[in-house]
Amino acid sequence: MYPYYEPDWSVLPPENNRRFNPAFNMASIRQVINEAVERGIMRMPTPTRLRDLIRQIRAARTAAEERAVVNKECAYIRSTFREEDSVWRCRNIAKLLYIHMLGYPAHFGQLECLKLTASPRFTDKRIGYLGAMLLLDERQDVHLLITNCLKNDLNSPTQFVVGLALCTLGAIASPEMARDLASEVERLMKSPNAYIRKKAALCAFRVIRRVPELMEIFLPATRSLLSEKNHGILITGVTLITEMCENSPDTLSHFKKIVPNLVRILKNLILAGYSPEHDVSGVSDPFLQVKILRLLRILGHNDPDASEAMNDILAQVATNTETSKNVGNTILYETVLSIMDIRSEGGLRVLAINILGRFLLNSDKNIRYVALNTLLRTVHADTSAVQRHRTTILECLKDPDVSIRRRAMELSFALINGQNIRSMTKELLVFLEKADSEFKAQCSSGMVLSAERFAPSTRWHLDTQLNILVAAGNYVRDDVVSSTIQLISSSPSTEQAYISAKMWEALQTPNNCEDKQPLLQVAVWAIGEYGDLFMYGEKNDDIPRPAEKDIVEMYQKLLWAPQGSTSSKQYTLISLAKLSTRLQAAQDEIKQIIDAFGSHLNVDLQQRGVEFSQLFKTHNHLRAALLEKMPPMQLNRMSAQNGAGVTSPDENGGGAGDLIENGLDEENVVTIAEGSNALLELLGGTSSQEISIPNAPKAVSVPLPITGGVSNNKDLMDLLGDLDLSAANSNTPAVESSTNGNVLSMPPIVSPTVGMNLDISMSNSSLITGFMDDLSMQSDNQSTTPKLTALEKNGLSVVLAPRKASGCLHVIMTATNSSLNTVEQFLFQAAVPKSFTLQMLSPSGSTLLPGGTITQEMRVSQSSKAVLRMRLRISYTTDGNPVLEQTEVSGFPEDAFD
Repeated sequence: MYPYYEPDWSVLPPENNRRFNPAFNMASIRQVINEAVERGIMRMPTPTRLRDLIRQIRAARTAAEERAVVNKECAYIRSTFREEDSVWRCRNIAKLLYIHMLGYPAHFGQLECLKLTASPRFTDKRIGYLGAMLLLDERQDVHLLITNCLKNDLNSPTQFVVGLALCTLGAIASPEMARDLASEVERLMKSPNAYIRKKAALCAFRVIRRVPELMEIFLPATRSLLSEKNHGILITGVTLITEMCENSPDTLSHFKKIVPNLVRILKNLILAGYSPEHDVSGVSDPFLQVKILRLLRILGHNDPDASEAMNDILAQVATNTETSKNVGNTILYETVLSIMDIRSEGGLRVLAINILGRFLLNSDKNIRYVALNTLLRTVHADTSAVQRHRTTILECLKDPDVSIRRRAMELSFALINGQNIRSMTKELLVFLEKADSEFKAQCSSGMVLSAERFAPSTRWHLDTQLNILVAAGNYVRDDVVSSTIQLISSSPSTEQAYISAKMWEALQTPNNCEDKQPLLQVAVWAIGEYGDLFMYGEKNDDIPRPAEKDIVEMYQKLLWAPQGSTSSKQYTLISLAKLSTRLQAAQDEIKQIIDAFGSHLNVDLQQRGVEFSQLFKTHNHLRAALLEKMPPMQLNRMSAQNGAGVTSPDENGGGAGDLIENGLDEENVVTIAEGSNALLELLGGTSSQEISIPNAPKAVSVPLPITGGVSNNKDLMDLLGDLDLSAANSNTPAVESSTNGNVLSMPPIVSPTVGMNLDISMSNSSLITGFMDDLSMQSDNQSTTPKLTALEKNGLSVVLAPRKASGCLHVIMTATNSSLNTVEQFLFQAAVPKSFTLQMLSPSGSTLLPGGTITQEMRVSQSSKAVLRMRLRISYTTDGNPVLEQTEVSGFPEDAFD
């Protein structure tokens, strides 16, 4: 007998023997399979693994193939969700998150993520919370369902589950969810577990950023974080305190007493020995050092006591940090920012700028760029220290990196003064000749502004303007052309003859007429205006004097050149008409050329040709008088010598593109007579007529009630409200700043008053910011008075520098941005009492980069004896948020108008 059938071969009885079961036949096998199918075990195939899905997507050769793979997988995932398949839910959500990161819609998995967060398994919770952070936001109703799950997990005994809940809360917290769970987060910040405390501090940071009014809840727990020895908790604590101090001035004052603690922590990091846990390239925990330095910078800003407490440690960091590694350079960079932002000592500032100078010699382009950018932001603080590195900065103009060249160019303009104007201009001209086209416009305008401020002589100024026009070519802005014409018109006759000869010489150079249209325009204008001085005046030995025939032939060539622009031909045609009264001969040749333009295809040139032809015929006796020399012109920003003015510079040139005869453009200046309604006239009309202000905002008709009497203490009215002079003779502080930061949608309109001159000058021009930062430098014979700080808030500083001049008081407003944010749409407005007349010139720009400045000049004249007070309104936008500051300034010199 076969041995397997022996009963003693098995311990079990024959009917239960697994080796032989007569009932286990094909029918029973078929039944088991059918039952399995009915239960759904084999109804749904095993899902594709995440790594296999990634391989399939990467193997797709076209976007269509990729979409096919993704759509197929998404269809399968949807079917598993409908079948309530909890076995493979975690894997399907993981694949769905990968598909979401590729940019495909995955919103249908939101509820499944919530189901995973409620799972008791940690792996399911991890994927569920990750999906919640990626797929949910506060605009969806599903977002509210996760609050209870988060609250339960925040009380979990497992630290990693608590960490998951804290990370998710910080990522997707809505204001309502933050308010509901803030107390839980505050409780976890006091947990004995270091891992949980660190996560809770980071979550509190996100909650405060989302709902700033919850800051007070976390203050007690935050103070204790600085006493921790765990570096992770220290970093999160410093980060949390930094966020609090940046958002609340009261909290900033509260945390100023922790400066000694921060100094001690930073000193321990510097003096600590090697610590393998925190060492990065030989530096002990550079991340914590950077965080502490930034917090010290915030706490020490405009605080002499706090600054004095951190001066020594900043000097130690600056001298003891290793610079051979990028980690050390990072710490030094933050140290420099801190030194320049606090009330540090002069020697410490020089040390900081010298560190930036060493950065300029680094081979790493990023470090050189950071150094230039930082020097540009801090040059206003200590210009003399930055001047020591002028040679290195000029070398950066030759750097192949375009970003470094741009920053070096901007910094070079900031360093120009009366002593180095010649050498700096020579270097910048070399740069301008070889610069890319994107630099030529900005560089040429910057050089023109610098030459206007610091030119040592008129001839040097004229030569520089000519060299700029030659080097920049067609990339010169219109403001350069107009400023050059203004300079020539206001120069002495000998210099006008000289520059006309130089312009003629420049026209002889090949390609100057084609590639340098702005030069052509200035040249023909100068020759047309001063052709008699050029041809018959004192002879210049350096430049041969041409024949009249040569001049006419050159003009004929320019007028019919196909490469010439219409604007240049307009200049040339007018110049040729003027030459008909300057030159003694060649009248017939000039007349023939002008007559030919009577049938020109261009309508404007045709009209000019017809009109000028009439001057040679029926109105020949008027030609000499009509085409006489123009009087000296001034730029728009330098106009309006008397009376109140409302100037509105053009958009491109900031007012530098318009030329005004005799220094006063009557159409752009509105004089507000004493006794009239100042506000109504400023808005565009009076009781009897409407006033038109070209280039100014459209006149607004505002109905105002007429009052029978005028109160004595209501005799000042402006766009900023009533200015009460009841305390004018009392010992009031120099500056009374309003803390009201609300933005007014329109200027407040108050009841009309009598007897006030009001002048408000607005400009959104942004020609070149940063080059007008030192308008307060004056000649030795002009007396100066101490500066008045009008505003010091949120990194924005507005300082008024009064200067006594003949018959009036010049006040230079300088706005400086010491914050890290860009200030845009900066608008400065001012009003004075009725006893004074205020004239405001155009500002240097409307955008304040970090470390940048904007300047604006005001001129105040006095009609009767009174104390000068000034009401200011400053509006700007930072980070997309509009800000309005209102302040009142007094303390001007009493003898300013003597």
